[in-house]
Amino acid sequence: MTSFSVNAYLKAHMRTVPDWPAPGVQFRDITPLLQNPRVFRVMIDAFVHRYMDPALRPDVVAGLDARGFILGAVVAYELNIGFVPIRKKGKLPFTTVEETYELEYGSATVELHTDAVKPGDRVLLIDDLIATGGTMMAGKKLLEKLGATVVEGAAIVDLPELGGSHKLRESGLSLFTLVDFSGH
Repeated sequence: MTSFSVNAYLKAHMRTVPDWPAPGVQFRDITPLLQNPRVFRVMIDAFVHRYMDPALRPDVVAGLDARGFILGAVVAYELNIGFVPIRKKGKLPFTTVEETYELEYGSATVELHTDAVKPGDRVLLIDDLIATGGTMMAGKKLLEKLGATVVEGAAIVDLPELGGSHKLRESGLSLFTLVDFSGH
């Protein structure tokens, strides 16, 4: 019997797009993981099985705009818990809290409804990829502003050379990723 590696399986189904969105960038495209129903199920199941553990089980899943919505909503559904979106500024219709973070060139702001979580809620924060860590850090800060505890940050892909996962761990955030793309 052969050993099954979720990491290798998912990596084999991802697409690398060279020189996008800029020369020298190796873009890690997750859309093939979503297109194939078997691959999508393996990926979602890896998250769901982890968060069924009572020590890690969240009260709610928060997904980061936009691909974190795809993962987060399905994981929340499978865990039978709620889902809340953390959106780019100006996209949410109700009263919000916001957090601005730095990008390579400029800054961005994300928002969360003020009633999205309650003080003491245990939250799983999920996105597709960790690069510089700015978006996930901003999401963590938003959730904490409302009194929630982020039990873990999760993503399909970690790009460790960009420093985001190291920065997030240094901030005290536990991380779980399925695929590591060290190097090129």
